[in-house]
Amino acid sequence: MKCLRRPALALLAALAGTSVHAADVAGVSTQEIVVGHISDLSGPIAMLGTPVRDGMLMRFDEANAAGGVHGRKLRLAVEDAGYDPKRGVLAARKLVQRDKAFAFIATMGTPVVMATMPVVLEAGRLHLFPFSPHKATYEPLHPLKFQNFAPYQDYMEAATRHMVQAGGYRRTCLLYQDDDYGLEVMKGVETGLEKLGQTLFERTGYKRGATDLSSQIARLRAAECDLVVLATVVRETVAAMAEARRIGWKVDMLVTASGYSAQTHELGGEAVEGLYGVSVLPHPYAEGANSQLAGWIERYRARFGAAPNVWSVMGYSLADMFVRTAEATGRDLTPEAFARTLERLEFTRDYFGSPAYRFSADDHLGNRHGRLAQIRNGRWELITDYLR
Repeated sequence: MKCLRRPALALLAALAGTSVHAADVAGVSTQEIVVGHISDLSGPIAMLGTPVRDGMLMRFDEANAAGGVHGRKLRLAVEDAGYDPKRGVLAARKLVQRDKAFAFIATMGTPVVMATMPVVLEAGRLHLFPFSPHKATYEPLHPLKFQNFAPYQDYMEAATRHMVQAGGYRRTCLLYQDDDYGLEVMKGVETGLEKLGQTLFERTGYKRGATDLSSQIARLRAAECDLVVLATVVRETVAAMAEARRIGWKVDMLVTASGYSAQTHELGGEAVEGLYGVSVLPHPYAEGANSQLAGWIERYRARFGAAPNVWSVMGYSLADMFVRTAEATGRDLTPEAFARTLERLEFTRDYFGSPAYRFSADDHLGNRHGRLAQIRNGRWELITDYLR
């Protein structure tokens, strides 16, 4: 890995030059740093994309109010891809060519990430913390790409294994979005079952954006599944559980972190009671919040006129990681210098309950673990420590 990495870093160094000037670095001027963000603000996961964007804006606003980063104000350039890979590629090209984004942060959705990441990297821009726990977002090692969300394969292998061992399930099945996201989850589920001497009993897919899952649920019920793993996002998670309950099927279901959101129980109500999910970090409920979290919740409410959710926290945290890394890098900000700084920092956010994120020169994945949660009495409750 190290041998492959050195030529890429050398190329970046040569492009940047030994004496760095703001005019020489895309997206960095004497007054401003431009950060690109490709989201879904109008498509099937807009309910996730909007709070992520708002959390990022809140953190950048705080940094700018405090004088910016070494005197430069942060500008978040946002493009809406609508969870469509083709629109995502157009958005990435615009952010590279017209906005001259210095870095891309928190691109939303695995299909969009997989389509846009090559555009970003070929342009020599940083590709940071995408909302896609896909192994391609950190492997093979590349000097400009970093991921801090545990990969689908790893955490779903651990979560499936834990659930089956604890619950004694013998007929584990899968409902999956038929794209890169769903296939990565499938690999993790199959690996977890294989370690227990079992195989995936039944599987059925749906096309991205589908709203009617009745035929898929009927198929899984006919197979007499006793645990259904959901490679779904919020809307489809609610649809799957609502349909199962409508036909009187009370099977246990486990959803990936893509369905771990307050919107799931807000939209699903009684239908989603008992749903298991993989948690990246605790949901920021105001009730029972520590003083620091309570203060942050109030500031968020004042800024956006709505209560934050776990996606708001993740957006804020990712923006905070960018701010702290840019500050630690110093005035001479280049992609290479930023990346080398990120490799030596460690991040903890105690009042959010986040895990510690740490990178190195040989490993650009900041976290490998998740926790299990369950919807109980209309809210998510953590039920395990980090799964390994």
